[in-house]
Amino acid sequence: MPRKLSSISPDWWDYTTLNDEIIQTAARLTPEKMLKLSRPGFRVVFYDTLEEFYLAEALEYVAAWKESTPDNPVGICGPIGPTEQLPLVARIVNELGLSIRSAHFWGMDEWFANDREVPATHPLSFERADRELCFNRIRRELVMPDSHLHFPKADTRAYRASWEGVRCAVMQGGQGDVKHWAFNDPLPRQGKFKNAPPSAAEYRKLTTRVVELHPLTIAQNARTSGGGNIALVPTQAISVGPVETWKAGKVSIWHAGKHDNPFGQRLTTWMISRRIVDAAVPMSLLAEHPNVQFNFYRGGIGTCETELH
Repeated sequence: MPRKLSSISPDWWDYTTLNDEIIQTAARLTPEKMLKLSRPGFRVVFYDTLEEFYLAEALEYVAAWKESTPDNPVGICGPIGPTEQLPLVARIVNELGLSIRSAHFWGMDEWFANDREVPATHPLSFERADRELCFNRIRRELVMPDSHLHFPKADTRAYRASWEGVRCAVMQGGQGDVKHWAFNDPLPRQGKFKNAPPSAAEYRKLTTRVVELHPLTIAQNARTSGGGNIALVPTQAISVGPVETWKAGKVSIWHAGKHDNPFGQRLTTWMISRRIVDAAVPMSLLAEHPNVQFNFYRGGIGTCETELH
């Protein structure tokens, strides 16, 4: 039987093309059942307050950078979404007087428009957010040199090369409505993927690249970052790929309840826990990574009960 068409856009793959049983099982999960879905290689962690949640996220930066030495540099790859951890990172580094001169940082992604990455002056620039919320706030004598900050560009060669010779201790991320990390969206339903999404092995071969964004991703970013102005949001982006993701010692995903919804948080937790891998749900590919942690703010998990407003 051919896969059903997406309920969002028939020209794309996404989670609405999954088997109904997977969708219904995920929707029935209670927070208590989610917490029990940990297994070797996949850990589920709850935080009771947002303060604890974002502090824990910030401490992952600090712990990774503390491992770095000039002879064995270590870095972390981090998201924009969430961003609340970034000022905390700067404050902790400054208060501890922690030199991170040998450490590295990779931005996960960036918008792409007019045949290039958007400049740091663009109101939605991810590089701008990282610098203004974190790195520009760290004391000059402590912060790493600019050459250790790696932001993806339209020409991805330098960014991809920066992953060689430096250990990425942690890749952090959020989860979007379309169940992506970074901008690893589902692919369009066309060409050889007209009747089935790519296999996990095919999707895993993708490196940092310019991507076409799923309509749901465009709408989400308009909602979370542009006051709902969809026309403001580029339709393409540059995204770190699965190839780079699998170079990270740990993948740590942070669910505050602001970016993806109660159902989405449940769906990917269930699929990764049960090793159900489907490229229509890119986050599910992390079921094959050896060290993944899902971090949830308990107050943001919500329910999947029908509720009219």
